[in-house]
Amino acid sequence: MPALPVVLITGGTGGLGVAVARRFHSAGHAVALLDRAPLTRECSTALGFSALHAEADVTDRRSVESAVAEVTRALGAPRVLVNGAGIAESGPLLPPDDALFERALAVNVKGSWIVATAVLPAMLAAKQGAIVNVASTASFKAYKYVAAYVASKHAVLGLTRALAEDLRGKGVTVNAVCPGFMDTPMTQRTVATIVRTTGRTPEAARATIAAMNTGGRLVTPEEAADAIVALALDPRRTGEHVVLE
Repeated sequence: MPALPVVLITGGTGGLGVAVARRFHSAGHAVALLDRAPLTRECSTALGFSALHAEADVTDRRSVESAVAEVTRALGAPRVLVNGAGIAESGPLLPPDDALFERALAVNVKGSWIVATAVLPAMLAAKQGAIVNVASTASFKAYKYVAAYVASKHAVLGLTRALAEDLRGKGVTVNAVCPGFMDTPMTQRTVATIVRTTGRTPEAARATIAAMNTGGRLVTPEEAADAIVALALDPRRTGEHVVLE
């Protein structure tokens, strides 16, 4: 069993997940990636090291618990959880798309809840653990055409604060990172949607998204990864959120 805490990252094959995995690996941690998507050759190349990959649907508790058991057998019980799995779909308010709303809540909120509560028993038994939820600037302000996403990310920040209070003094910290628009495949898909629906060029669409961040640029996955690692490895901080925009 490794000397440093085992790290479990959901949404681990995405752009942010890869950046977080690389940061923890470089610090000497064993890393496991949990994702519905398979570990592609491109993702493996981006990682630059061999990481355990467990396939699971974060909205399904049985699937998640099976994946956590697999990670525990191979590496040891996760002592750090990064809840990075998430979706960001856009659409008009009317006609209402209930399925889109339910997907946002299921993946972004329920998924964070399921994975956190799946790893918590072992953390509490060891009196050691850290959970970092990937929230968003949409956790405390609104954007057009993404009501479901905004509602779900408000809930993620609320969940973070509530878990932190329940776990205060028990050796487990819970914090959140709230990035604005990031330079990830998720944003690239948003750019493609804008191009398809408005006829703008990809460059113009990307500039429009970047301008929504206070700094006028896209946040890099590495910046968000640094904030996540800092929160996860500081036992003095809990119930906090870090804004990156």
